[in-house]
Amino acid sequence: MIPFQTKVKRYQLTRYQDARNKALFLFNQIKRKTKRKPYLRSAYFNKQKIFFDFFWMHLFQKSPKERVKRLQYFEAALEVIKKSKNHPLSQENPHKKGEILHRFLGLTKDKELFYVQIKEDKRSGRKYFMSCFPQE
Repeated sequence: MIPFQTKVKRYQLTRYQDARNKALFLFNQIKRKTKRKPYLRSAYFNKQKIFFDFFWMHLFQKSPKERVKRLQYFEAALEVIKKSKNHPLSQENPHKKGEILHRFLGLTKDKELFYVQIKEDKRSGRKYFMSCFPQE
């Protein structure tokens, strides 16, 4: 799997409040562009919409320390979704047979590897941005 090189660094913020404010600022810019559900168009999926329905819910299931880690890669993850044409690692969700999980590999400007996970509903074909996290 080839990582997509982003042009942004990860946030060097350690406080949850600071990381959340920066991520919400970026999310609100995306949200302002539409009257309905916020979305990004993905280069890999032929400009199909990627929705944010599950990202914030999934994030709040994590501990505050883990949230900060994931929010540090939020801006880089948005760039991967928008611009990456590299093939992801795709597999059927082991918990739900009607879903496919796509995992893109990204590389920040300061050479840190991270993953961007997108969930695809097989029946409707809709895609949802689930999470972004560093490589362990």
